[in-house]
Amino acid sequence: MSTLAGVLVVGASAAGLATAEALRRKGYGGELTLLGDEAHPPYDRPPLSKQVLGGTWEPERSRLRTPEALDALDARLVLGDAAAALDVPTRTVRTTAGLSLSADAVVLATGARPRLLPDQAGIRGVHVLRTLDDALALRADLRDSARLVVVGDGVLGAEVAATARGMGLDVVLAGPQQAPLAAQLGPLVADTLAELHAEHGVRLRLGTAVTGLTAAPDGRVTGVRLADGEVLPADVVLVALGAVPATDWLRGSGLRLADGVVCDAHCRAEAGIYAVGDVARWHHERLGASLRLENRTNAAEQAGVVADNLLGGRCSYVPVPYFWTDQFRARLQIHGLPGADAEVTIVEGEVAARRFVALYRRGGEAVGVLGWNMPKQARAHRRQLAEPRPERSPANDAAPQQVTQHVTAARARTATADR
Repeated sequence: MSTLAGVLVVGASAAGLATAEALRRKGYGGELTLLGDEAHPPYDRPPLSKQVLGGTWEPERSRLRTPEALDALDARLVLGDAAAALDVPTRTVRTTAGLSLSADAVVLATGARPRLLPDQAGIRGVHVLRTLDDALALRADLRDSARLVVVGDGVLGAEVAATARGMGLDVVLAGPQQAPLAAQLGPLVADTLAELHAEHGVRLRLGTAVTGLTAAPDGRVTGVRLADGEVLPADVVLVALGAVPATDWLRGSGLRLADGVVCDAHCRAEAGIYAVGDVARWHHERLGASLRLENRTNAAEQAGVVADNLLGGRCSYVPVPYFWTDQFRARLQIHGLPGADAEVTIVEGEVAARRFVALYRRGGEAVGVLGWNMPKQARAHRRQLAEPRPERSPANDAAPQQVTQHVTAARARTATADR
């Protein structure tokens, strides 16, 4: 057991809370502090684009723990105060409010922030969706509006489009891909998703990039401009173009930053400094690649490994990546790293019935499994992805192979959801 006297977790969302809970569960009895930039107690993000946005859940239901459970954690919660700088040698974090917090070990769990359109600042009716406050602001705007344009054809964009259609809005989904989630899941599944959305009344304006917004003289958004010159009329716009890791506050700290906090196979960035969740880029030994995952499952699983290593372990983090997405009555569960370049075989069920399991192979090797309303069957086929693979690159190559998964990415590269 490590003799740590104090641990500071920077970030009080799912990954940060899971790290704190894992430390206590594994026997750590020292001082524990969670620093969060939001005033809300820790809450879950997946319901924001569905139940909270649609109004079937009130905000309190998205909380990860009751007040009693948080009290039992015996941790100091510093909420509503963002981290501003990190001094690595002394493991001291300075906050925007002027606090100076030091500990024997620091866990970075600051997550990610949404990408923005260049001209969206200052235009009313244009939203992003990352936080609980974002979801509530978008929900209020949708209730007073008729037309929504979603900019972004990744998981978040598709989920919000489905939720908004359920609220009765006229919805257009716009983005550069030929079908929703095409880069993540390939044309067979993406085309089926496109059909599902069209059947429910979502108008798809895909295959053309968004170049900007239009606004009325009073500053209210009126439309979304496409690269071909078309303007899509809008009362409300959601920008869902992916996210970038929240590392700006770490510039100048000496930590290696490259689309996340770069870590070794144990999720360690520097002596006494670890990273977990959306902000962590670590060396996946089984894949021989530098990997960053933005999804809910990763936040919990990686937190357990980080806790073990804080307490003296030498555990490598080698998960089979996993995320899910709910759209209309379809639940998709994705294991591994599929992608548009993989060969897809339907191994159970039928695509036409919207109940099937797809196996993805690359170079003859199973690399991904997708279940469409077949969760148990998909988990059974997941075993094919867990076989050990030879190491292909060292943990600290100057230019490691990067396999990046972004929560709401709308770009033509491997991507997943924050699920």
